[in-house]
Amino acid sequence: MATERPERARNARWRAAAELLELVRRQPGITRADAARRLNVSSGTATEISARLRNLRLLTESPAPAAGRGRPTTVLHPHARGPLVLAAELRHEDWRVAVVTLDGRLHDVQSGRHRSQDPQSVLTDLREALDQARSRYPERLRAVSLAVAGTVRNDELVQASTLGWGAVDLSGLTAGTGLDFLLGNDATLAGVAETRTGAAAGAKTALHLTVEVGIGGALLLDGHPLTGAGGAGGEYGHVPFGNPASQCPCGARGCWDLEVDGRALARHLGEEPPADPRRYARQVLDRAPHEPRAARAVAATVTALAAGIAGLANAHAPEVITLGGLAVPLRIAAPTEFDAAFRGGLMTFLRAQPPPVLDAVHGDDGALHGAAAVGLDHITSESALADWAEKSPEPAAT
Repeated sequence: MATERPERARNARWRAAAELLELVRRQPGITRADAARRLNVSSGTATEISARLRNLRLLTESPAPAAGRGRPTTVLHPHARGPLVLAAELRHEDWRVAVVTLDGRLHDVQSGRHRSQDPQSVLTDLREALDQARSRYPERLRAVSLAVAGTVRNDELVQASTLGWGAVDLSGLTAGTGLDFLLGNDATLAGVAETRTGAAAGAKTALHLTVEVGIGGALLLDGHPLTGAGGAGGEYGHVPFGNPASQCPCGARGCWDLEVDGRALARHLGEEPPADPRRYARQVLDRAPHEPRAARAVAATVTALAAGIAGLANAHAPEVITLGGLAVPLRIAAPTEFDAAFRGGLMTFLRAQPPPVLDAVHGDDGALHGAAAVGLDHITSESALADWAEKSPEPAAT
């Protein structure tokens, strides 16, 4: 207990700094005066905090445009030599990485398709991208935050059925680098992005759903996902909204996954299951406007999607529902069927004021932005800022 007290005291002095950095991230271009009001601190305190962060190469300031007769203020920006996160995304057919600055912006985005589905091959490609980022930013990179299309429990990938993987140890990605490693489900992290800076920003309770290969998502409270015991919650694609006779690659039967993606479209069309359900679904959507069979397959898939969303709305009563990935073009392709199935699946008391169903702002970049947000949470925590201060070189000139 005695050793915990100095640690708490060491971190406490960074609490306001962490809150200020979070504001810079959530509201790019915020002024120091606005930040002071949001933090409920005096202008003098805000000036002291920003000066300390400037000296530690965390923030810089530039003159704000003149606005009325008030005292001049400054706009807060991330320092050009401040800490960085490498956000990464591992999907069914490809991977992406981006360097993230303290304002949440993605830089140096790189991507590549999997040469094979072998885990070692995929991780080798990701490690090469990481090593390139480390060589460009040798002292600034602090953590790797990875979004993966699979089930994550206790910070480990326990199953990625769409990749054909069981449990795979992904922590070796950062072995020997000294970088912290963070891992999350891609749909969950896309939900984080939407509640922080997207369509659900400001909502206390939000439900995010993403269709790619299957469907995943998250229930979020104040921008933080409820992930259940061990962090494996949010596997909405594996609730039994589907045909009980259908066997899912996850091992369960009747999974909703099988009713809402390219595999469902192929089944409705009497075609073989596609090797790349995501790409196949986009091809069918392109055919639907001028091919009646494709249009009927889309309508059936959209009906299954909307009915399941209604069931989750009944269960969770979210303020807002956001849709990402293929859920957006699917709804656009069959809006009448979506609305009918969604409203028809709601309990009577919800139909008068159903939760709005909004398209995700971040689109295909949702998981990458979510991984970035979680990574920045980590490197701007009170303890991480204290570590950065202790390890920083001499203060920057002010």
